[in-house]
Amino acid sequence: MERLDKSVASSLTRFYIVALCVVAMLTISGLFLIRRTINNLNHDSRMVNVAGRQRMLSQRLTKLAILNVGQMKHSDSTQFSALLKIWKDSHENLANKKLPVENGLVTWKSAALDSMFLDLMPVFDSIYLNFLLVNDPIVAAPAKAQALSLILEKEPLFLAKMDKIVFQFDKESFQRLENLERIEWILDIMTILVLFAEGILIFRPVVNTTRRVVKMLTESENALQLSNQKLKEANNQLLEAQNELLRVEEEKYELQLAEDRIRASALIEGQEEERKRFALELHDGIGQMLTGLKLHGEKLKSVQFHDEKNQKRFGQLLALIQDIIQTTRQISFNLMPSVLSDFGLNAALRLLCEQTAELSGIKIEFDGDANKRIEMSRPMEIGLYRIAQEALNNAVKHANADKIKIKLEQNKNRIFLEIADNGKGFLISNLKSEEGIFLTRNGMENIRTRTQLLNGEMEIISKVDSGTNLIVRVDL
Repeated sequence: MERLDKSVASSLTRFYIVALCVVAMLTISGLFLIRRTINNLNHDSRMVNVAGRQRMLSQRLTKLAILNVGQMKHSDSTQFSALLKIWKDSHENLANKKLPVENGLVTWKSAALDSMFLDLMPVFDSIYLNFLLVNDPIVAAPAKAQALSLILEKEPLFLAKMDKIVFQFDKESFQRLENLERIEWILDIMTILVLFAEGILIFRPVVNTTRRVVKMLTESENALQLSNQKLKEANNQLLEAQNELLRVEEEKYELQLAEDRIRASALIEGQEEERKRFALELHDGIGQMLTGLKLHGEKLKSVQFHDEKNQKRFGQLLALIQDIIQTTRQISFNLMPSVLSDFGLNAALRLLCEQTAELSGIKIEFDGDANKRIEMSRPMEIGLYRIAQEALNNAVKHANADKIKIKLEQNKNRIFLEIADNGKGFLISNLKSEEGIFLTRNGMENIRTRTQLLNGEMEIISKVDSGTNLIVRVDL
């Protein structure tokens, strides 16, 4: 009997040691997987940061290229060549799947990422070569301008593809987390099975000892309560982490919207400055030369030609010069009307209506006090004028209207701008995409962007065969 008890005790001890080793092995395996996944996530965050920085460097290089080609002064002291080298080296590191870090190199294996980088390479090479042309002092100005045009054409595609790559990095990181979670579940189940087998094979033979069983049940109950308390605390911490993650994502989204708005504002401001410069060059340069040419021609008009045909051709030449002068003045006015800065938005809109009506033959009315200047900031004046100009051009070109009306009024600290026509109209649903974002159609995207930059509101009222009303409200 004693020998049998010793044999049972020895067997129980062996089973117990084996069970402990299995549990320890499962626990160590779980810790190893968690540690490995954390390292991978750290590497993933490094790759996402580098990929995101590529977008920023591309935009910054584009900005410097625009300033370089336009020969405009700026406060950005960063060397173009240095930024371009960092941009190129980072892209090659990402494309070659070897990203330098402090403790070596980060590598990854992903057919999807390889395909994305392969698809991105022609776009990157095209932009990089054009950046080199823009930065080359030997290249002529027209070639630089053409290179800049290609850069601006390719940059949105590059940014879109980089966004997909960043999202793919994030997606693969999330998949690795899911795999870890599944493995953890498997390890937990295996641990539970081992513990269950341990209870069946080891502790069941000693159930006859009542005191020990009662003690074991008491300890198990206390352990269960403690585990429940820890589980409750862990759940609370998980909820807090989820809420914090949601808050960070919301802040990231708001930051992205603010970045997009600032970028759009900078682009529009640059366009306005370029229009102003070009208008001055037309007016003060080409316009003055054409006027001088006309004066010389009128002096020669008194000379009698022997051939009547030559006399007639000379008169046609003077008429053509006058038409070119008028066209140049009209282009200069459309680019940056001087009446806007001299007399304000009311006077500029009235003159815009008169000139457009004369050119198009459509009856265009202006409802507002042209002799009264509404005090507002210069960017707001330009923005509202461009909105009215874009909407009026849309109505003239696409509405098939015979009457258009522009109304501008001030109600306390709010400006109301309305452009109405009696044309063919359209369905509002046709103006929106499935996501509810205005399509780039008939200048509506430009109008919407300018309204947002003015912190204003835009409303479109239109029905088929019933005309269209565009209303913009802006606070002073």
